Amino acid sequence: MNLKSAGEKQHYALALLDQLFKHIPTQMTIKLLYNIRCQLEQSCHKWNFLDNSTLSCIAFAVAVFHVYSHQW
Repeated sequence: MNLKSAGEKQHYALALLDQLFKHIPTQMTIKLLYNIRCQLEQSCHKWNFLDNSTLSCIAFAVAVFHVYSHQW
């Protein structure tokens, strides 16, 4: 997986999340609304970009317009 390729550039989101979790209490849960959440969350689990303790503090969400592209 190339996080820097033209397309989704997940490395920006991961870098922001990394910095955010360095500055908030460990027990805090954040809600992340991200238009490519489907890719970001899967990448985090598949490639261990964020550890499980960090992932358990994130409630991923996606905007409704993106859902239509997946025909859910």
